[in-house]
Amino acid sequence: MSETEDWTQRFTGLSRLPDHVRNVLLRDGKILRSKKGDQIFGAGHVPQNLLFLLSGTVRVSQTSEGGREIVLYRVEAGQSCVMTTACMLAHEAYLAEGVAETDVTAIALPKATFDALVSAEPIFRDFILAAYAHRMTGLFKIIEDVAFGRIDMRLAARLLDLAGTSETVSATHQALATELGTAREVVSRQLHEFQRRGWLEQQRGLVRILDRDALQDLANG
Repeated sequence: MSETEDWTQRFTGLSRLPDHVRNVLLRDGKILRSKKGDQIFGAGHVPQNLLFLLSGTVRVSQTSEGGREIVLYRVEAGQSCVMTTACMLAHEAYLAEGVAETDVTAIALPKATFDALVSAEPIFRDFILAAYAHRMTGLFKIIEDVAFGRIDMRLAARLLDLAGTSETVSATHQALATELGTAREVVSRQLHEFQRRGWLEQQRGLVRILDRDALQDLANG
């Protein structure tokens, strides 16, 4: 990214802010680059910056006391992290971990600037709270799915989501279990059942989708 580029134009909400607010963001925001696998933040850490992702993907997950991990959401280019937003607004430490799934380039907005803008600029505060509310809706859906959802439906939906427009998903059984917040053995049994039905085939660390329509029908309930 060019040092002179107006990065706020990459974010729908930020691009609509008045010039004097965007000028503060451009003045104080610093470029941050991380490699795939780097920890962006960890449980117990107090955030010092709000990150606006320019490129790459950050996976946000939480681990229980028993060691079971669940993926809460992903932050993609053009988004900020709701977990960071919540912690900065409440002045609390993270309860989850963020890891770069790919190489990441982001803008780091210092907490002091964030606090000043939230306090003095209602339009910036509205932008932050709107993004927060939108992501929280998704988190409540995850809670509902984990508590009440059928694992076969959730697995079918997650396979399609991870595959995107591709027909393959590069993930181990453990990685898929982490996505769903369940045990590896549960995912393994369900994948074998999908394979028995002819919906997919498995290779080491790879799932190849053979019947997208069948998975979609199951995911839709």
